[in-house]
Amino acid sequence: MSNNNNNNQVIDQQDIPNPSLPTEVIPDTHEEYICADSELTDDLPDETEVIDLVHLKIEAMEDLKLYRFKRLVQLCLRQNLIESISEVDSLPVETIKDLDFYDNRIKHISKNINKLVNLENLDLSFNKIKHIKNLDNLVNLQNLYFVQNRISTIENLSTLKNLKNLELGGNEIREIAPDSFKGLENLQEIWLGKNSIPKLVNLHHLKNLRVLSIQSNRLRKIEGLEELENLEELYLSHNYLTKIEGLEHNKKLTIIDITSNKITKVENMKHLVHLTDFWASFNKIDQSFESIGEELGKLPRLDTLYLEGNPIQSKNETSYRRKLVMNLGPSLQKIDATYIRG
Repeated sequence: MSNNNNNNQVIDQQDIPNPSLPTEVIPDTHEEYICADSELTDDLPDETEVIDLVHLKIEAMEDLKLYRFKRLVQLCLRQNLIESISEVDSLPVETIKDLDFYDNRIKHISKNINKLVNLENLDLSFNKIKHIKNLDNLVNLQNLYFVQNRISTIENLSTLKNLKNLELGGNEIREIAPDSFKGLENLQEIWLGKNSIPKLVNLHHLKNLRVLSIQSNRLRKIEGLEELENLEELYLSHNYLTKIEGLEHNKKLTIIDITSNKITKVENMKHLVHLTDFWASFNKIDQSFESIGEELGKLPRLDTLYLEGNPIQSKNETSYRRKLVMNLGPSLQKIDATYIRG
């Protein structure tokens, strides 16, 4: 028993700091944690072209010593805690083409980003940005992502002549102003879902637009698409639309999505001979199968049709699919996510 007590006493004495013993373990660990950001790039050679540092709680770009990498092409700092991107000033202007700051804490677009004139892809999604600015020199930009920020105005994009894809979903945009898309003649895709846009206007600049997505807004009418003659995909789900109209000049359409609106009738679609997909679930469509056949039956490429959640389906649950097949053309392969044959 006395031996055990003596052992306990020895342990207690060892716990007491002694200058002659190596007691620096805890301070070292703490120091490593503080310096973690600065050590993340230490092992990378200077000629590195791609740096990918995701979900590492990085707070400051300065600590990454990015000035070392004179050949850097792609920098991905997704899902970190970065608030300022002024340090992009240290990136190589000649080579850097791809910057990804998705899901950080950025509030402002630093003027230093305007120096990166060869940039082709810039992702600032899921941040706290309120204003689009300091991008006017990025004339080689092709893809620009601002998903889920706090942007209220589409502005300062007119010099981005090579922009192909613009994503502005999940912001606070309440209108499309006359000059919002001025200069974006080469834009091919625009994503505006989950904003508060009440009206489709001022789209005439977008001569080469192929994809228009404006889901979950406040639209009440399909309009303003007259000059979008190259439009191929139109996504209008979760709005307040009551009528299919305004598509007379959009003859290249292949996909129309009007899911979850207040549409009462399938109409004004006979001329859409390239249409492959028509998604119209959860509306108020209540008309004869024959009239739907008259509208869609001669479209040679129609492959997929969604009408579930409409009165035409709920009132004819047992015969609904069979009657659609009878009245629509041989190209139809799928009704409400289920293939017709095998």
